[in-house]
Amino acid sequence: MLDAPLDTLYTWAALSVAATVLVGTVAGLPTTPAPDASGVADAVDTVAVAEYDATAEHDLDADAVRLGSHRIGLRNDGGAAHATFGFGPVTPATPDSRLGSVAAGTPPSAVFDSPAAFAAAAETARDRDASWRPASELLVVRHVNWEGTDVTVVSA
Repeated sequence: MLDAPLDTLYTWAALSVAATVLVGTVAGLPTTPAPDASGVADAVDTVAVAEYDATAEHDLDADAVRLGSHRIGLRNDGGAAHATFGFGPVTPATPDSRLGSVAAGTPPSAVFDSPAAFAAAAETARDRDASWRPASELLVVRHVNWEGTDVTVVSA
């Protein structure tokens, strides 16, 4: 009577397989949350609706960014998150561009020859297709009105 019942062996085998599957599933879960794209979009919207020149900065917890004139996407090890701007279109810019320097605080008159040139550069930036690129640590958004040219520049 010291023998184990036959069904005990099957029970132990099933529990072992279930535990292995559970450990594999838990090990595959991301260790960090996806970035907060809606918080970034809210910061952009707050500046975009300002009646006067305004600036805001938002920390990015992302490895890559896809910035368009109506939408932003952020991606890190935890996944990707996307959000749509409520007020737009905005003008996407890279930090090393002329529009990026305007977002960083340089007056548009110091970077562009005329308000028309500023408006043309903003229009060209808005028409570009958004693609994933490395993200900086900080997103900067600035609303500028230069002699009737009203632009919200977003640099990340």
